[in-house]
Amino acid sequence: MSIGPLDDETVEKYREAGEVLRTVLDESAEMVEPGVTHLEVAEHAEARIRELADGCAFPVNISVNEEASHASPGRDDDTVFGEDMVCLDVGVHVDGYIADSAVTVDLSGNDELVESAEEALDAALDMVEAGAHTGKIGAEIEDVIRGYGYTPVLNLSGHGVEQWDAHTDPTIPNRGADRGVELEVGDVVAIEPFATDGSGKVTEGSKNEIYSLVNDRSVRDRMSRKLLDEVREKYKLLPFAGRWFEGGRSEMAIRRLEQQGILRGYPVLKEEEGALVGQAEDTIIVTEDGYENLTR
Repeated sequence: MSIGPLDDETVEKYREAGEVLRTVLDESAEMVEPGVTHLEVAEHAEARIRELADGCAFPVNISVNEEASHASPGRDDDTVFGEDMVCLDVGVHVDGYIADSAVTVDLSGNDELVESAEEALDAALDMVEAGAHTGKIGAEIEDVIRGYGYTPVLNLSGHGVEQWDAHTDPTIPNRGADRGVELEVGDVVAIEPFATDGSGKVTEGSKNEIYSLVNDRSVRDRMSRKLLDEVREKYKLLPFAGRWFEGGRSEMAIRRLEQQGILRGYPVLKEEEGALVGQAEDTIIVTEDGYENLTR
């Protein structure tokens, strides 16, 4: 059935993306064990997404301990899991329609931190309906996480998803806010509480493996032009990983395009005090009688 402004075909594409995401996220979470490399998990997940759907909505994020987002292994990364808190954030698209979900696999012995993020997500979902105010949803997330004795990550938030765009309005904050909007039937939103035992703010690190096209214009350099053509064709505005391109010269082309403002890099976001971060996330469609969860 149609949902608000979304026609039947669009809704089915969102649903298909969600079904694939559930399968891939479950498989990937089971792989997270001490001694397994981050790259093994990322490459397995991304290969399965390409097998089952049209592609990745963004590179698989594997954020460990103080990392909150944008962490994805490089081409030759041999980092293995240890006694870590591991957040897996996965995105799938079908014809550009995106499902986005995350789980935290705790190997560090901090179950309650993970539980606080999961409970905050459930509490937020209980509030979702047409007319629900995003600031009040954020207040519920904050209340649950603080009730566990932790702090929400205040400068990260949930977001809308649209065709070929993984981060759109409306914003779903992880704290109470007077400003915001009311959800409407047909809104597709990813709600993602982040909980930490630190101060609750993230800052940019130096590592960067994820990029997206932000200023599409012609370039003179042949290698840069070739890479840009591939980005346009395969990924459009969706984020991609540098390791998805073959050859060492691709890294130079990416750097040149970033320097020219054609590509945007996404540095890893880290909790500013080096504290642990846990995450939970689902993508939902707001319906006339509440919501449909695409990713659970």
